[in-house]
Amino acid sequence: MQDFIHLHVHTYYSILDGQSSIKRLVDKAVGNGMRGMAITDHGDMFGIKEFHDYVGGVNKGRKKEGLEPFKPIFGCEMYVARRGSKENRQGKEDMGGYHLIVLAKNYKGYKNLIKLVSNSWVDGFYMRPRTDRADLEKYHEGLIICSACIAGEVPKKILDGDMAGAREALEWYHRVFGDDYYLELQRHEVRDPHQRANRETFPLQQQANKVLIELAHEYGIKLVCSNDAHFVDQENAEAHDHLLCLSTGKDLDDPTRMLYSKQEWFKTREEMNEVFADIPKPSRTQPKYSIRLRSTVSTTTLSCLSSPSPNRLVPKKNGARNTPNNNSTTSLPPTRMVKTLSRQRKERRKSRNLAVTTKYTVSSMKPTIWQNSPMRVPATAMATLSPTRCTTV
Repeated sequence: MQDFIHLHVHTYYSILDGQSSIKRLVDKAVGNGMRGMAITDHGDMFGIKEFHDYVGGVNKGRKKEGLEPFKPIFGCEMYVARRGSKENRQGKEDMGGYHLIVLAKNYKGYKNLIKLVSNSWVDGFYMRPRTDRADLEKYHEGLIICSACIAGEVPKKILDGDMAGAREALEWYHRVFGDDYYLELQRHEVRDPHQRANRETFPLQQQANKVLIELAHEYGIKLVCSNDAHFVDQENAEAHDHLLCLSTGKDLDDPTRMLYSKQEWFKTREEMNEVFADIPKPSRTQPKYSIRLRSTVSTTTLSCLSSPSPNRLVPKKNGARNTPNNNSTTSLPPTRMVKTLSRQRKERRKSRNLAVTTKYTVSSMKPTIWQNSPMRVPATAMATLSPTRCTTV
């Protein structure tokens, strides 16, 4: 049996769409012998912190048992503006966008993923947080891209009969991301004849898959097999169906309401190998690709996620502008950075006893403030503090 790692997974942070708790997903993946997994919530990274923290706890136990650490992969299923720029906001076509799986390959990729997702909310929101090709090219370093479900640009254009557009999109992504661009295959076949489920999706997936495989061979692009996971176990399908009713404001017995195929559970390695048994192993997720994904983010680097790295500033003197301190935590190695950030958090907790609603750290050696703090400590408040420990800003 070939190893398998889920790269297309929605948690309950895909609001009113995903049902899976991060704890249950990780426990099932670890119990099934998977070496890692990704989470790719719709348009957001809300679950990354919980994902990181829970996997960190799991890995502490695995280390004691002499096992390899379970690797969390940070990702997002983003929306790419359909008409070029995310600045376009006219009509239904600009509401939402083409789906795209974006995964962080390393720490640089994680930072770029943050920028892409943040910009999609701040600058590109129109019914959905949207990015565009300009931002994807600007922040492409350290990212792995998968073409996503049949709502992705390449498969959608294939299904629409726009092969010229599909080739143009494929060539653009391949040019920008090189070997880090993958074509994604999915199969959500409903086998129970008595189950009320979406049966239209699977034929469309098969139609798109056939062309995607041909394009992969033509352009030398690797294929990745995935399951669009929205709930943990097969038994959760009906509960997830109820969630969709809440999301769409429809009654459960409404014959016109949206349905999923109910195949979107977090399938085991055995189940995924059975679904794609006819796909030659060299064509799908290759061992080299799996190893690259499993080593995307080290445990030490992930620890930096618990707090931003502040750029420590020295107090103003004689009206001079603040300048970065040479002892800034941003220049420290990851392990020392984590210890420094932990010490600073303790100092901030102590500072709350002196002045409430202020954002600065107190140091016995040198007063400091946050660089981008929206608040400044008023001089009247500082008068009550020790001048040897703080300074008026």
